[in-house]
Amino acid sequence: MAWPTRSFTRSAQYFFKRILRVNATPYAIAMGVAIGAFVSFTPLLGLHFLMAFALAYLLRANYFSAIIGTVVGNPVTFPFIWAFTFRVGRVMLGDPVHRNAEPQLDGPTAYTAEAIGGFFERTWPVIKPMLVGSIPLGLTAAVACFFLTYGTVLGYQKARQAKALAAAKKREALIEGADTL
Repeated sequence: MAWPTRSFTRSAQYFFKRILRVNATPYAIAMGVAIGAFVSFTPLLGLHFLMAFALAYLLRANYFSAIIGTVVGNPVTFPFIWAFTFRVGRVMLGDPVHRNAEPQLDGPTAYTAEAIGGFFERTWPVIKPMLVGSIPLGLTAAVACFFLTYGTVLGYQKARQAKALAAAKKREALIEGADTL
């Protein structure tokens, strides 16, 4: 299920073409992709789509491209993203980064309110640095995605417009040629 039937390249091309063909301004599309990339760096896994949608609404970005931008976080990239956000967050919080000092995460043994509450208390030492570290890393990814997407979409839309204008001129010339006969 996780492995594409054809290839990862084909899947990436599909998402790339979907972004290019969105009917919106280059700014709205690029901002949406940037928002999606930023949100992908947060450790709040079940909320990425909702957060991307809300930020796209607030920043007047394209909703569809924000959702597509969350593809930056996927099963292949998440381990790297989480490791980097955790390390950067620990450094930003002033925590020593020692291999032996890594917090141990044990799941709840029973699913009672107390056990689940205790689980969140035990995971906070991991979630807090990841939240803090996700901000600079997410902003860096967002800025990179914005400029890459903006330039690409702008070029694509200009080329598409020029092609449509050339086709219209060709049709007009054919119509004028038919009228003279």
